[in-house]
Amino acid sequence: MTNYSFSQGMTSPLWRRTRLALGVALFAWLAACSVEPTYKVPDAGVPDAYKEAPQQTQPAGPHDVGSWTAAQPADDAHRGEWWKVFGDPTLDQLEEQAQSANQDLKAAAARVQQARAVTQAARASWFPSLDAGFGPTYEHASPASQYLPQNTSVPTQTLWRAQATTSYEADLFGRVSSNVNAARSDAQQSEALFRSVQLALQADVAQNYFQLRQFDSDADLYRRTVTLRADALKLVERRFKEGDISELDVSQARNELASARADAVGVARQRAASEHSLAILLGKAPADFTFAQSPLVPVTARVPAGLPSTLLERRPDIAAAERAMAAANARVGLAKSAFFPKLDITGAFGYESTTLGDLFMWSSRAFFLGPLAGTALTVPLFDGGRRKANLAQARAKYDEDVAQYRQQVLVAFREVEDNLSDLRLLDDQIREQNDAVSASERAAHLSRTQYEEGEVSYLNVIDSERSVLVSQLQASHLEGSQAVATVNLIRALGGGWGDPKPAAQPDGAPPPAPLASR
Repeated sequence: MTNYSFSQGMTSPLWRRTRLALGVALFAWLAACSVEPTYKVPDAGVPDAYKEAPQQTQPAGPHDVGSWTAAQPADDAHRGEWWKVFGDPTLDQLEEQAQSANQDLKAAAARVQQARAVTQAARASWFPSLDAGFGPTYEHASPASQYLPQNTSVPTQTLWRAQATTSYEADLFGRVSSNVNAARSDAQQSEALFRSVQLALQADVAQNYFQLRQFDSDADLYRRTVTLRADALKLVERRFKEGDISELDVSQARNELASARADAVGVARQRAASEHSLAILLGKAPADFTFAQSPLVPVTARVPAGLPSTLLERRPDIAAAERAMAAANARVGLAKSAFFPKLDITGAFGYESTTLGDLFMWSSRAFFLGPLAGTALTVPLFDGGRRKANLAQARAKYDEDVAQYRQQVLVAFREVEDNLSDLRLLDDQIREQNDAVSASERAAHLSRTQYEEGEVSYLNVIDSERSVLVSQLQASHLEGSQAVATVNLIRALGGGWGDPKPAAQPDGAPPPAPLASR
């Protein structure tokens, strides 16, 4: 009969396997027990419909403007070459040049690469690190470490070592995973910010292009005005020589001609500055870029009222703000994990000998695993409130990012509303201004005819011609504002949608302006 004691059972192979299984299960549970808060995109208070959107004549579909879903950024969706909706080959060339040469865009792309590298470095913490080394160590061991009596003389010796060392931090309570999640969200935020820079660049190129062409329209108006004023001066001088009028009319005509020429120079100065700005957007020095003059034609492209609601959700700045929240949420979990034990597993194995010749003998093999090599399960006890302060800071940063996200959504809706109202009201304003141009031109024609017949003074002619110029300039500026507002609306909606159809060019529109580089 075999006597079986409890101590024998504790050392049996079955009990050892049971302890090992329990230890592995406990370790796996601790590794899976993350303290990171569950992330959820907060409600941003999305309205049901646009206030300034045109009224729907048909029932709105689930993706039409006026039927909005919760804002979930889909910033990686394809936006297309939205500027082609304007049907302008010159603008197409400018956009292509900017995409390939703009320095701000290249800097944003480099920031994306940096963020991806940080993410890759954070992911490396999931795996153990392994190093190898070789060299001598000059050391003097204590008698106690050699199991010798106290005051025993232990000689100083040189030990040669050829060892590999490994270290690994166990992912207890999600410490490593939270850091990886934060780095991943940071990288996604950098990518969203890159797309934001890209969209801003595309819009800036289009806006600058239309503004430059508006200056060309203004210059063309002043050029025709100078010609008309010069012809008027000849007429006045002829009548003065014939004795029909006084010298006052001649002086007034010369003043109007000089004023028109001065205004034309002012427009040329503004155009030069706009051309220089466009060159910088294209990644060129202003001295190496020349844009041929081409007056602006009315922009007939219209953003349809039934745009899908997901376009607003694709705004890259909103996506960047949402990713910032996700990163802050992960860092809250990282700060929480500091309150729990941390397990760093390290070890060394290889060869150790007092002589170099015996270093790689089988009897010289050695290994260390334990406190001597750095293995430690540390439990935080007291740090003066540092961990508590770090957690409070992480939570406050998350609250800040939530507020910034909601504010960004509000700003996005305001920008869309602003540009919708601009386009709607600009249509009415342009129509009324065109009527004003026609009326002023008719009044100027009548005043010149009456002046030639001696029925009115030259002041009437001056006033009528000034009214024509002012009304024509106002009409030109409104057409430029309409083009810019169209670009701004597309930008506010996060870019293009699908395959844009080029807008039909008005009859008599001049050909696209050629580009030139010095």
